[in-house]
Amino acid sequence: MAKEKVVIIGAGPAGLTAAIEMLKDDGQEKYDVTIVEESDVLGGISQTVRYNGNRMDIGGHRFFSKDQEIMQWWSDLMPLQGKEAYDDKVLGREKPLSDGGPDPETEDVVMLVRDRVSRIYYNHKFFDYPISMKAQTIKNMGFATTMKAGFSYIKSAVHKLPETSLENFYINRFGKKLYSMFFEGYTEKLWGRHPRDISADWGAQRVKGLSIRALIKDMFKKAFGGKKDNKNVETSLIEQYWYPKYGPGQLWELAADKAQGMGATLIKNCKAVEIVNDENKIRTIVCETKDGKKEFNADIVISSMPIKDLIGGFTADIPEDIKADAEGLPYRDFVTVGLLVNKLNLKNETNKKTLNNIVPDCWIYVQDTGVKLGRIQIFNNWSPYMVKYPEDTVWIGLEYFCKEGDKFWNMSDEECIEFAIGELVKMGVVKSEDVIDAHREKIKKAYPAYFDTYENFDDVIKFLDSYENLFCVGRNGQHRYNNMDHSMLTAIKAVKNIKANNFNKTDVWNVNTEKEYHEIKEEKK
Repeated sequence: MAKEKVVIIGAGPAGLTAAIEMLKDDGQEKYDVTIVEESDVLGGISQTVRYNGNRMDIGGHRFFSKDQEIMQWWSDLMPLQGKEAYDDKVLGREKPLSDGGPDPETEDVVMLVRDRVSRIYYNHKFFDYPISMKAQTIKNMGFATTMKAGFSYIKSAVHKLPETSLENFYINRFGKKLYSMFFEGYTEKLWGRHPRDISADWGAQRVKGLSIRALIKDMFKKAFGGKKDNKNVETSLIEQYWYPKYGPGQLWELAADKAQGMGATLIKNCKAVEIVNDENKIRTIVCETKDGKKEFNADIVISSMPIKDLIGGFTADIPEDIKADAEGLPYRDFVTVGLLVNKLNLKNETNKKTLNNIVPDCWIYVQDTGVKLGRIQIFNNWSPYMVKYPEDTVWIGLEYFCKEGDKFWNMSDEECIEFAIGELVKMGVVKSEDVIDAHREKIKKAYPAYFDTYENFDDVIKFLDSYENLFCVGRNGQHRYNNMDHSMLTAIKAVKNIKANNFNKTDVWNVNTEKEYHEIKEEKK
């Protein structure tokens, strides 16, 4: 019996997960799996960039999921550390260790346990991210601002606005004052649009159950404890997460090796440009390669490519309105500038010990609207093994949101790096003479956006679902701002449906629609 031909478009988290899931159990006897990847790197935006002995994580990726199947999937590929990582050992920091797990000082295939520290840098002061209601927050804001924020929140609690925009979504949960301080400017930086012009769907995707009420509840629970019952399990923000020794790309490179070891064919620099559609099926994927066009006949297609490009590649006639809706789907593109510096100008005023006493943050969110910079990553804190000399230098990533082809995107490497250094100096984060080395990375379509023709997206989904052998997975494959674990879950559900000959895609599209904040964990019952 001939094997079914499965073509997977994209070798990011969703595509590679789909390949492994297709081939496990008896899949190797039933399916001929081919993965086509447009670039020469693996992991999509979950890649790790190597530069002069240092490594960059594009966007930052915490390995945490409320889904235990995903946590198990990761740890099967990369077992949890059984001994202390370098910085924990030097500083005497305690971390939960796995019995018999690998030693990160001598072994490379190891998942580290890291502390979650993300803060907002606003008005030259640090605030918790997400914003919290504790004494330091009130002290940083000052009495007058705190009172304004309090009354503003009470007003929003009494008088709810219709959630017709992301602006109203935020105001309903935090009040207008805190919204204007901590959400309005940053959101506009991220999307290039004011929150009043963005669908509330994005808030439902990323903020979910988080609100002042939830934060106050969490604060009191931590301070005074609290009884738990099986009907109403308490939740709290995660305080630790997993992270591959050499960044997220390491795990996806291992996943690619595993998929190929199971029989998958992986072809890099192979860009899907034509989708040969006939009646209600996709018949062939035509790709551009260095050696010309190559065709892949398909019984099943699992696509993680941007929907805009997928539908744009259809060869047979499709409805004009669907074509226009797909073409109009917006994205934000992404630039990271890596800076190697001797030191930061920021004081560590926390009780967290770090090498060279640098601030302990993984991410710093920059709310200051006077700079274009959106976030700062400190790679030393993600993993000491991401930095060639973690005790002598600080390796940071400056994250910018832009649009492909705009003035910022089109800057030369030298211009962009000079611009980024200037912003950090302006903010007082570094001194220019402390910069040792720099590198820029540009990523297209990093963030699917929720405006323009997105309002017609349900029609696009209905059209895509009419092709019974097409399954759309992943962040760009579903035009949904998914975390990595959600992208993987879309692939897992798609494969389960394929193997069960179930061509209803509802459960695949419904991944990540629960109304809870992404970074909360369920406490044990």
